[in-house]
Amino acid sequence: MSTIVSILIAVLVFGIVILFHEFGHFITAKWSGVQVNEFSIGMGPALVKKIWGGTQYSIRLLPIGGYVAMEGEDSPESSRTSVPQDEDFTNDDFVDEGEDCSPARPAQCSGIPFDKAKLWKRLVIIVAGAFMNFVLGFLVLLAFVGMDDSIITLKIHNFDEGALCAETGLQAEDEIIAINGRRCFVPEDLSYELSRTPNYSADFTVLRDGKKVQLNDVRFNTITDEEGNIYMPPQIVVYAVPRTPMGVIRQAANYEIYYSRVVFTTLMDLARGRESINNLSGPVGIVSAIEQAVSVDWSAVLSLLALITINLGIFNLLPLPALDGGKVIFLLIEGVTRRPVPAKVQEVVNLIGFALLFGLMIFVTGNDLIRLFF
Repeated sequence: MSTIVSILIAVLVFGIVILFHEFGHFITAKWSGVQVNEFSIGMGPALVKKIWGGTQYSIRLLPIGGYVAMEGEDSPESSRTSVPQDEDFTNDDFVDEGEDCSPARPAQCSGIPFDKAKLWKRLVIIVAGAFMNFVLGFLVLLAFVGMDDSIITLKIHNFDEGALCAETGLQAEDEIIAINGRRCFVPEDLSYELSRTPNYSADFTVLRDGKKVQLNDVRFNTITDEEGNIYMPPQIVVYAVPRTPMGVIRQAANYEIYYSRVVFTTLMDLARGRESINNLSGPVGIVSAIEQAVSVDWSAVLSLLALITINLGIFNLLPLPALDGGKVIFLLIEGVTRRPVPAKVQEVVNLIGFALLFGLMIFVTGNDLIRLFF
């Protein structure tokens, strides 16, 4: 498939992920009675914009983000003009502090500023974006699991010939519950946990004849590739069961847990130095990954879409400046001290956060380009 088609699919993927995230903020803000000035998909100059119901809806040139601009979100001094909510107005009744350079405010609007809403409602508005990313992930995984006629289990049917794990503890009909104390939910957990095991052996918890059995030091065969990297192939064949509606729902939930844990574990590995920051990818790398997924099949695209949206949901909840998690920290401080964090403090902290995120984006994009061309 051509690169242009892959890029278009990547833009569609980014658009869907961003749309769900921002829709979470938007719908809960509307539900909370907060004035939403603009709901934008994309950044930069506006390609299309329309005012309806006191909110400007816009699609912007660069498909690298989006935002929901709420009145009073940045500072308590944000101005607002209230009118009856059902009053009609046109694009001429619109205040803009500079074309495409700042969130615009409808001259005729209703609803309260964000900073005047109850604390719990503001918390709901902030976390709703990430929540909708998890909802999208679950919906995508429903489609992903539903594409197959069967559901893969963690119950062992047999082993590859010469499998060392069959000689050191595992048996046919064992159902794998956990590896190295970490619960397993989907077959991919097996490969993932073994890839993190340093000594070519692992401790298993299995269900055998209806009872939990602990198997320590189950060893595996190793394979060395041309670059000298050593891998442990599981060499285990598991059962597949017929697809049922409840089975699909349960398996989709299991995959959501699996992807969430992979993303969270990877972030923790980065923080501890176990993973190199050079392995991070930005938009260019994601486009390349989507191109590879498209060349495989649509189930690979769905799997990658689920990973991207769950990744965005978890990343946005990190307690870092400029992210939703950072805003949650400010609100929690307000809940404890009974007074909001000064607007100037929030502005400076968020500015530093944006600068760091922008620097990180430049760094990972450079890495992507190096990997792409060299």
